[in-house]
Amino acid sequence: MSLDSDDVKKIANLARLQIDEADIPDYAKNLSNILDLVEQMDAADTDKVSPMAHPLDAVQRLRPDAVTEENQREHFQEHAPKVEDGLYLVPQVIE
Repeated sequence: MSLDSDDVKKIANLARLQIDEADIPDYAKNLSNILDLVEQMDAADTDKVSPMAHPLDAVQRLRPDAVTEENQREHFQEHAPKVEDGLYLVPQVIE
């Protein structure tokens, strides 16, 4: 896909970028090369390729999902300024 100077100006406007008029041909060439590469990658047959979470098939070490601390709810609520029915009461900030 080949971009011309008008396309580059539209893209720059949409991206809110200010570019010099002298740089527009270089931008057009580089953006066209990127779009050509995307077209080549899109043409590759990936039907039989399974998705991968990581290119190196690395696995993440996970710890077991187990409780490691005891419940200290009552202890924390003893030090709270106001508690009612197990809930912390806070001052109203929105009327």
